[in-house]
Amino acid sequence: MPHTADFFRAILNSMTEQIVVIDSAGAIKFINDAWIDFGLRNNCRMRSDKWRSVNYLHVCDASRGKGAASGHAVAAGIRSVIAGSVPEFAVEYPCHSPAERRWFMMSVTSLALDEGPYFAISHKNITARKEAEEKVAQLSLTDALTELPNRRHFDQFLESEWKRCHRLGLPISIALLDIDHFKLFNDHYGHQAGDDCLAAVGTTLKKARRRPSDIFARYGGEEFVLVFGNATSEQAMEPIDRIVNEIRRLKIRNAMSPTDEHLTVSIGLATVVPQDPFGAEKLIAMSDKSLYDAKHEGRNRISVSSERRSAAVPVATIF
Repeated sequence: MPHTADFFRAILNSMTEQIVVIDSAGAIKFINDAWIDFGLRNNCRMRSDKWRSVNYLHVCDASRGKGAASGHAVAAGIRSVIAGSVPEFAVEYPCHSPAERRWFMMSVTSLALDEGPYFAISHKNITARKEAEEKVAQLSLTDALTELPNRRHFDQFLESEWKRCHRLGLPISIALLDIDHFKLFNDHYGHQAGDDCLAAVGTTLKKARRRPSDIFARYGGEEFVLVFGNATSEQAMEPIDRIVNEIRRLKIRNAMSPTDEHLTVSIGLATVVPQDPFGAEKLIAMSDKSLYDAKHEGRNRISVSSERRSAAVPVATIF
């Protein structure tokens, strides 16, 4: 087997990973063809012989960024390998272009050579893996039937939004929406029709969401939860009224319902200004109590409560 420099250079140039070799001062000593090709595809017109004038560590020090993949963090990781304090260093980072989203993994290892210490840095495209991970993460937070955020997503969002409103002294409102007499609907029309009904309500909620500080999620069974960040009960009533109107416009028959021949919903709305960064359960309990009141008063209505007042409003009087 040949052991010439040309042989090993050919091996490195055959690899799809972008590879650069630096010395202990950070000066670039070698780049492979994949490195050059990537630069050309991304408007870097530097000739291959000019790369030897570049110090990789200085480039990292001068680059901007945040988090583990910032230029300073990367330079610190490389220097830790050079100093021998760690055997290797690796970091994943986004490198998006105007035409596509991309992620790479950079890894640094030392080269054992008699002539002096050198360090190989490789950049591997991991976009396919990252996109698959994103898809799995998104599916884990989405209700498969309604395509709304699921209970897990709701819990995470509420914790974050509650802390934000607590920090800024803002109100937060939660509404629990329950489909009236859904068991009678299922028993009469069948479970497939029940699933179709839930999906239709889910689509209505998706279309009704307007602000990033709001989330409409499936809470469980025929129950949905609506979170309105930085919104009083009065402000939350506007989108809630719109949702109720859109559900009525669906004109889904519910012949067995003693409330109405078409699908109706009961809603319990509650609002507080958070006084404790970990007290979201109190607001959920308040909205659950309001929902109970709406059902107790005859369903097809919205019950509103806050730390100051409570009232049940028949849906028929809103329109």
